Amino acid sequence: MKTTLIGTLIGAILAWAALSYGFGGFLLMAVFMAIGAFAGKMANSRVDFRALRDVLTGRRSSS
Repeated sequence: MKTTLIGTLIGAILAWAALSYGFGGFLLMAVFMAIGAFAGKMANSRVDFRALRDVLTGRRSSS
């Protein structure tokens, strides 16, 4: 239930951005939301930087 509510809120925020600021505002809002989510995971130490580096350099697959 919690993930459904969060997804609904994110959808509402993105819809508001699209209606208010057009497609460019929608994309900008989506990018900043993704950056904020990543920063939140970094703050909670839930990001394994070594695994992320390995995926980005092609040493391991992301799946």
